[in-house]
Amino acid sequence: METLAEAPHSPKPAQENGGYVSVRSRTHPPFSILTSTFLFCAETVAACVMIAEYKRTEDAVWMSLTIVFMLIPSIMVQLTLTFVHRDLGRDRPLVLLMHLLQLGPIIRCVEALIVYCQMGREEEPYVSISRKKHLRGWGVSEEEEREVGHSLRRLATHRNAFKRTAVIQAFLGSTPQLTLQLYICVLQRYVPAARVVLMVMSLASTTYGALVLNVLAIQIKYDDYKVRLTVPAFICIIVWRCLEIATRVTVLVLFCSALKAWVAVVALVNLIALFLLPWIYFWKSGSSLPENVEKNFSWFGTVTVLGTITLLYSAINMFCWSAVQLNLSERDLIDQSQNWGRLSLHYTFRLLENAALILLWYFYKEDGFEYFCSPLLVVQLLVGYCAAISFMLLFYQYFHPCRSLFSHNVSDFILCVCIRKKPAPAYVSGRETDV
Repeated sequence: METLAEAPHSPKPAQENGGYVSVRSRTHPPFSILTSTFLFCAETVAACVMIAEYKRTEDAVWMSLTIVFMLIPSIMVQLTLTFVHRDLGRDRPLVLLMHLLQLGPIIRCVEALIVYCQMGREEEPYVSISRKKHLRGWGVSEEEEREVGHSLRRLATHRNAFKRTAVIQAFLGSTPQLTLQLYICVLQRYVPAARVVLMVMSLASTTYGALVLNVLAIQIKYDDYKVRLTVPAFICIIVWRCLEIATRVTVLVLFCSALKAWVAVVALVNLIALFLLPWIYFWKSGSSLPENVEKNFSWFGTVTVLGTITLLYSAINMFCWSAVQLNLSERDLIDQSQNWGRLSLHYTFRLLENAALILLWYFYKEDGFEYFCSPLLVVQLLVGYCAAISFMLLFYQYFHPCRSLFSHNVSDFILCVCIRKKPAPAYVSGRETDV
């Protein structure tokens, strides 16, 4: 039996067993862990510099809010890493001390690097076998069987933990921080270099969190397949998410600067509606609460955990499309179907909402914007959001790693809309499409 130690030296299939191609286990460097740790540290350092600047200028309110948006996600990140690795029941005082000092991601990153560097040095028996389908061509797949050893499983645990922390850091910390700092810039009409750095790092962290959600949604939907995103696909997702989040935050900030009394209403309506939507679907399904959240949780504990997850879900969808859809009646709490209806409804509603909010700002804006070309800014924000939608359609049409498995693609949908009045079926790319 081939072991993990030989993984880097034999990337090609070794033998066939029962229709499966047996290959040696191998893994890539933990770039996702390094990226998450770098963004966490960089944003924390930038926030500390900005806090010192607010203290120097005696802006107590802005300093306090910046501290809150820095500490709350940091605490949630430490709790998530501790919960995933189950360190409370283990004798690891140094790791727990690092978490208390809010330095948990650093020690976890070091652990992951040590595991990766030690992989292959010693032979170890595999603990499980992973079977995945690898897409070799358009609609052609080959099943592969991989041995999973202890080191590979430990590294996978670290990767999964950092995926959770990236999402938490992005939408519970970076997005509110970006909104706050941009709002201060609008009020003060002054943008210092430290604040620019903090906003850039917050936008980068939020974009990375949205990228993680996209990859996670694809992996959940196509669990039987080995998913590999190409470089153009990554670039397309990054541009899509960056434009979507940047325009959404800018619209909310401008609306808040003109109609401060109404921004709370807009935020609460969005959060409450998005929070209740998964629970309404759950109530209509008639299912009972899932019992696999945690074995030791009571009914109240399960509801609390589900409520927290739903709150994070609503916070994500308030700023961008979450890609991963909650389904509280499912065992894994995730809807594995690709719901194109929800996707279309989300972007249609967000485009109309952004247009309404930016037009209200245009008519009720303060006198301090006379030096800006307000109509041009309105057009730029609307065009920016439409460009984000265009990149999203471009990704699903050309760069999605499993686009060959789609029964209908973006071009099929557009063609169906254009010729929906014709009774005869249309043929697109050699396959029949229901119109």
